[in-house]
Amino acid sequence: MTDQEEQELRAELAKFKEDHRDLDDAIYALEALSMPDHLQIKRLKKRKLHLRDRIQ
Repeated sequence: MTDQEEQELRAELAKFKEDHRDLDDAIYALEALSMPDHLQIKRLKKRKLHLRDRIQ
């Protein structure tokens, strides 16, 4: 693996982690609503799990 490939992988991993945190924040905000959209929360959680799998 070249240095450039390693840097690209690290950048991609950092992006996945950032997206994962953003989804966490969005889920938390939706759950805090008095009438949360459970379908939207479910979709976000599914995306979050997919990202977690990509990170690992």
